[in-house]
Amino acid sequence: MRYKFRGGVHPITFKSLASDRSIKKSFIPKRVVLPLLQHTGSPAQAVVSVGMSVKVGDLIAKPSGHISSAIHASIAGKVTKIAHLPAYNQARALSIVIESGGDEDQDFRPAAPARDVNFLSKEELLRLIRDAGVVGLGGAAFPTDVKLSQPANKSVDTVILNGAECEPYLTCDHRLMIEKTQEILKGLGIIVKILGVKRAYIAIENNKMSAIYAMERALKLYGHKFAEWSGLARGWAPKLVVLNEKYPQGAEKQIIKVILNRVVPAGGLPMDVGCVANNVGTAYAIYEAVYLGKPLIERAITITGSCVKEPVNTWVRMGTLLSDLKDIFGGFTKEPKKIIIGGPMMGLAQYSMEIPISKGAGGVVFLTKEEIGSHQESVCIRCGRCIDACPIGLVPVTLMYRVKKEYFQDAESLGIANCYECGACAYTCPAKIPLLDYLKFGKAKIQTV
Repeated sequence: MRYKFRGGVHPITFKSLASDRSIKKSFIPKRVVLPLLQHTGSPAQAVVSVGMSVKVGDLIAKPSGHISSAIHASIAGKVTKIAHLPAYNQARALSIVIESGGDEDQDFRPAAPARDVNFLSKEELLRLIRDAGVVGLGGAAFPTDVKLSQPANKSVDTVILNGAECEPYLTCDHRLMIEKTQEILKGLGIIVKILGVKRAYIAIENNKMSAIYAMERALKLYGHKFAEWSGLARGWAPKLVVLNEKYPQGAEKQIIKVILNRVVPAGGLPMDVGCVANNVGTAYAIYEAVYLGKPLIERAITITGSCVKEPVNTWVRMGTLLSDLKDIFGGFTKEPKKIIIGGPMMGLAQYSMEIPISKGAGGVVFLTKEEIGSHQESVCIRCGRCIDACPIGLVPVTLMYRVKKEYFQDAESLGIANCYECGACAYTCPAKIPLLDYLKFGKAKIQTV
């Protein structure tokens, strides 16, 4: 590529464990636990009560504000509980529990036939995406309809479809780009139509050659139809860009820098530099919402780690408990010492197998004692590696000392709020200081003041 982003690291990858495995058919659990906060913003508001029967895809919680997202029933059955229960990104969250009796129809059946997208306006497309509860599936889970709503004072000229998937274990996006190429392109067409841009890139790292070939082939086969899908002039098609492997290249600020050489300002958004970036999984969810009327009730995830008997990519219904996934990956060859939802760089460690899969969960990684090690934190040696690794130019060691001393205002003035918690600083620290933990704690304290 012509441009690079500063900092970053090159962690050892373990993608080969599952990258050649097709996405398995959706597993249907007998019980799901659906937190009302599976997204950035305000929790959804329940519209069902205990004892009610629901079908697959029924709305069970509506958005409670501008930045919020709908929640839908991922299985058919009866609502048996609405209570505060464990969730992967917080200690406990108000959740809706649905249990099936075993004889319900568990397939999603749209209420109306497939839509002719050509006759839908921008506003109608955004409403369909919002009604389907689509959020960013790259990890942040920001409501997609809000992200695609262009303010009057912002001008967007470029869309980037993000297929970098730089987390060292995850491969579900890789497989989606191989198995759902046409659907992803249709989803990208909807994004382009909503924003009215005339330039789009599909960005994939060079450690996913099979996905690159699949997308190249899809662009040759369907490129002439892209004008129809996006409402643009005939002959217009997105451009495939192959990126050099580097973490955290999948972060939208970094991928915008690499492709467009534009720098999103501190505290700013990609729209501030005329760009919107969306994950490939999000594009697929948009396709299902608009063309099929299907809400976000399932997603592709990677289940992997050296202690997993059969690492897999699989479709999982939202709210499925980790304990119910054992049959999919064949159980454990060794007892896992750490369970991480997401990837090991940015994911969250879990204390129980009774945690549900939510919209923002791209995978589950089970690590052995040998893999996580038992490193003892030592004194900072002032090597500066954390500074070199930080992709947004912070000084993590200085921020760590400010947080330790509870000088939170100083930490705020030094830009701690701009940290998006990629973990590159902690990964590269030879003293094994948990820098990311300190930065997360400092950010949380600032937000609560």
